[in-house]
Amino acid sequence: MIDVRRAAERYRGGDPGTGTDTRHAFSFGPHYDPDNLRFGALIACNEERLAPGAGFAEHPHSHTEIVTWVIEGELTHRDSAGHRTTVRPGDVQHLSAATGVRHTERNDGAVPLVFLQMWLAPREPGGEPAYRTVTGIADPTPYAVPAAGAVLHVRRLSPGERTAVPAAPHVYLHVVRGELRLDGAELGPGDAARLTDAGDPAVTALTAAELLVWEMAP
Repeated sequence: MIDVRRAAERYRGGDPGTGTDTRHAFSFGPHYDPDNLRFGALIACNEERLAPGAGFAEHPHSHTEIVTWVIEGELTHRDSAGHRTTVRPGDVQHLSAATGVRHTERNDGAVPLVFLQMWLAPREPGGEPAYRTVTGIADPTPYAVPAAGAVLHVRRLSPGERTAVPAAPHVYLHVVRGELRLDGAELGPGDAARLTDAGDPAVTALTAAELLVWEMAP
């Protein structure tokens, strides 16, 4: 089964007065939807937009694998474990919250920041917090999140190029930029598709495109 979710259907959040704008793909905070709590290991896929100087105050996380992909601008990350990094387009940031960690995220740059933050539920709770950033990840290098039984694939396609979707029980596909076709459906920026035992359908780029694909075990 392939379930297409459009960018316009996301829950709106954030605070325009502070320069933050969030679009949630799953039930989140005050936007409670019991029929949209998770897909496979994925429990959140938030598109965050921060104006220059805007950010999120220090806040806690626990028992969550947090993977961030910057689309435009630069993200400043600081956490209670002492990590201070700048995450740029093409980098994968992975924060394993484990038993608990606090962090802040800000746009300290002069241009708007857009990033996608994805939360995955670990198979087992506990452990020690961990942090990792992989810079300039190349297509099609996968990034594994073993704690959640998931693998992230980055795909950058030229117009007319095709790529296969992993044959996994759960696959989540998010269009970062460009236009593409999946099993007859045309998808654009911010659109997503949730694939359940869908085999290995191909994606065809209608324009230059970038997409993130989560391959998740049962």
